Amino acid sequence: MLAFAAETLARSEPLKLLAFGDSLTAGYGLPQSQGFAAQLEARLRAAGITVTVINAGVSGDTTAGGRARLDWTLADPPDAVILELGANDGLRGIEPRVSRDNLDAILTRLQSRNIPVLFAGMYAPPNLGKEYGTEFRNVYEDLATRHDIDFYPFFLDGVAGLPDLNLNDGIHPNAAGIAVIVERILPAVQRMLARIN
Repeated sequence: MLAFAAETLARSEPLKLLAFGDSLTAGYGLPQSQGFAAQLEARLRAAGITVTVINAGVSGDTTAGGRARLDWTLADPPDAVILELGANDGLRGIEPRVSRDNLDAILTRLQSRNIPVLFAGMYAPPNLGKEYGTEFRNVYEDLATRHDIDFYPFFLDGVAGLPDLNLNDGIHPNAAGIAVIVERILPAVQRMLARIN
C-alpha cells in the first residue's frame, strides 16, 4: 500500500473514480459532504490515495435509466467506476431479466472502454417473495462471473433494515449508514484502484 500511495501521490492529477448509481450513491436526503462519494473520497485520501470520487448517482434511477445516460456520463472518461444500480428495479418489481439486460449492456460498454469496474450487487425487497429475490440476486452474481469483474455482493451490507443507520423512510442510509457502507466496501475499492497504472 505504501508503494501504491507514493505512486498515486506523484500523479499530476487525481484518479477519477465515478460512483454511477441511484439515490444510494447520490446521497438522498443528506448534505453533499455526508454522501457516499464525499465519505469514500475522504477515506481513500486518508489512506494516501489521490482520488476524486465523482457523484454520478441519480435518485430514482433504474438500470434502464442508467443505461440510457451512460454514454454522456462517460464523456469525460473516469479511471474507474463503481456501478451501483438495481435497487429501484427491485422496489418496482421489474422482471430480473430486464435488469440483467440493462446491467449487461452497461458492463459491456464500460469494458469496451477498458474502464475498471467494481460491480455492487443489490437484493430485492423480501415482500416480493423468495423466488423473485433469488432470481434478482443471481443477476448480479452471474454478470460478475460472466464479465470477470470485481464484485461486492450487497451495497447495503450491514445497513439494510437497521433503523439507526437509515433515514425515517427505512430505505435510504443516513450519514452513519453511509459510513458503514464506505468502511465495508473500502477494501474492494482499494484493490481495484491499486491495479490502475
